[in-house]
Amino acid sequence: MTKHSGPPGQPDQPQPAERDAWLSVSARKNRRRRVVLADPRGRGRVLRTIIELEEQTSVGEKLIRDLIRTQLRTGLALGGTTLLLLALLPLVFYAVPWLAEVEFVGVRLPWLLLGLLPFPLCYGVGYAYRRLAERHEQDFVSSVDR
Repeated sequence: MTKHSGPPGQPDQPQPAERDAWLSVSARKNRRRRVVLADPRGRGRVLRTIIELEEQTSVGEKLIRDLIRTQLRTGLALGGTTLLLLALLPLVFYAVPWLAEVEFVGVRLPWLLLGLLPFPLCYGVGYAYRRLAERHEQDFVSSVDR
């Protein structure tokens, strides 16, 4: 046991002389100083952009229009891809007749794909659209806050 250890389970307590020596050493060290500026530089521009959005000025309208255009472009791209995939299935079965004769559990493959494929496909496309729309909105918010 050391000379300043207390009862078992209790943290060691330094002796007063040791504590004073430690305090004098730490008092001699240069302490960090925190410098706080009055306002960040870009804050005025952020407020101006937010005011333009709220008052629906021409700049605010352009920002909103760009967001809507991006959302529309994403929706049309995903919707067009989905429509193209679903419209190509009957053409594939028409072009490759032996594929149309394949049976799975007593049901022909075209009936299975055309009856079951659209549901998970539409769910997946909807999920992807929601994620992309949220990302576009986050980009919009971050561009306004800059």
